[in-house]
Amino acid sequence: MTEREHYTPGPPSGVRMVRKDGDKWQLILVRELRHSPEKVWQALTDPAHLREWAPFDADGSLGTAGTTVKLTTVGAPGPRITETKVTQADAPNVLEYEWGANDMRWELEAVGGGTRLTLWTSIDRRFIAMGAAGWHICLDVLDHLLGGTPIGRMAGPGTMKFAGWQRLHVEYANQFGIETPNCGPKAAQNS
Repeated sequence: MTEREHYTPGPPSGVRMVRKDGDKWQLILVRELRHSPEKVWQALTDPAHLREWAPFDADGSLGTAGTTVKLTTVGAPGPRITETKVTQADAPNVLEYEWGANDMRWELEAVGGGTRLTLWTSIDRRFIAMGAAGWHICLDVLDHLLGGTPIGRMAGPGTMKFAGWQRLHVEYANQFGIETPNCGPKAAQNS
């Protein structure tokens, strides 16, 4: 059996939402990783590392402020490419850019021998539980990758068929007090 076959995401934790403007909300995810900020920074900025865990591919490094990079969403029904400009890259502490219409801010804080990783991302309130479930799994995949036990990228519509994602989606929706849109296996197949 592979590591992926043994993978089950843990319960929802370290996630909250904050009202921003209208339908745009702020999703905040905090994760404690056993790896140094420098190692985590490389995974957040290097295209080869991003291909292993992130929900998008990058055609260049995200590690330098002012750099323009194309981000291609994984598993989109058609090509979904976003050209973004890295607005802040203070290695290994803060990284900011946009992904589509979503602002992304990553903060890395050294804690003990590891890193407290915090992601702030703007997201439409209708999709906030979906986003929380997706990022939860992406960060699990990142942690496995950095720990030397990769389980492979889990992103895009195919992940919505995964029972662990479906459970997280419902649990985050309950935590946030919102209804879940119909996006179970049948809805995921139709998207």
